[in-house]
Amino acid sequence: MATPLPTPSERSLITLHDHDEPVTDTGGGLVRLRLAIAYDGTALHGWARQPGQRTVQGELEQGLAMVLRRDVGLTVAGRTDAGVHATGQVAHCDVRREVWEEQRAKLIRRLRGVLPADIAVTGVDEAPPDFDARFGALARHYVYRLTDSPSGPPPLRRADTAAWPRTLDVDAMALAAGLLLGENDYAAFCRRREGATTVRTLLALDVVRTEGVITLAASADAFCHSMVRSLVGALLAVGEGRRPPEWPAGLLGRTERANDVPVAPAGGLTLVRVDYPPDAELAARALVTRARRDEPRD
Repeated sequence: MATPLPTPSERSLITLHDHDEPVTDTGGGLVRLRLAIAYDGTALHGWARQPGQRTVQGELEQGLAMVLRRDVGLTVAGRTDAGVHATGQVAHCDVRREVWEEQRAKLIRRLRGVLPADIAVTGVDEAPPDFDARFGALARHYVYRLTDSPSGPPPLRRADTAAWPRTLDVDAMALAAGLLLGENDYAAFCRRREGATTVRTLLALDVVRTEGVITLAASADAFCHSMVRSLVGALLAVGEGRRPPEWPAGLLGRTERANDVPVAPAGGLTLVRVDYPPDAELAARALVTRARRDEPRD
């Protein structure tokens, strides 16, 4: 039987919200935890809490409250949108040390018992006080899977592989992808957020066909809202022959989103990994990131 949610009086003992600052009480008080998270985003309305909607953050925070009998606020590496999946999402939270010591050996198994089947916490570790899942990240890595096969996605991969109705020229897509790399203003491929920069460093954008499945692997220091799916959408236009390979790169430097850039379906996109620096460099990395941009997401 699931553990009941804490009562209001129990919650008043400790209520922890989203933390963007390092833990300041480490002498037996608070401890920062790093969570590895995976989810099938098909039936989820993205990461962030939304009233009346199933979201990853909402389900996870409720599950943690049931197991730890304390409210816990999560800070995430990247706020994925509705329908987007993850195998390598990272989040952090702060809890009382005595609670962590009591639950550490059984926390993952207990969370499995209360979380829905489409969300899993695959690892929980004590992190350094300076660890910040959001601002400490060096790079995010996404994979977009699609197929132009007449038979559609492989049945066992239908949740994370988008079907495409027309044959695609992967060589042309790969050529276009290579022209998009580097540090650029990707405003043409982003949904504008007030006050947020759209300058990013795109480290890799690889396009590979393996039999009937096309994989697009994108890596960057961060991605702005809908950037990965917009990049994929632009490459799909090239792959269909509707645009030349130089067209996506020709949009770089625009100050507004390009209305003629399509957004690829969410179901093909998966966050697969987030990279962090060594522990000794976490605080410095967070300071640099805070100074440069607002929260990344896709």
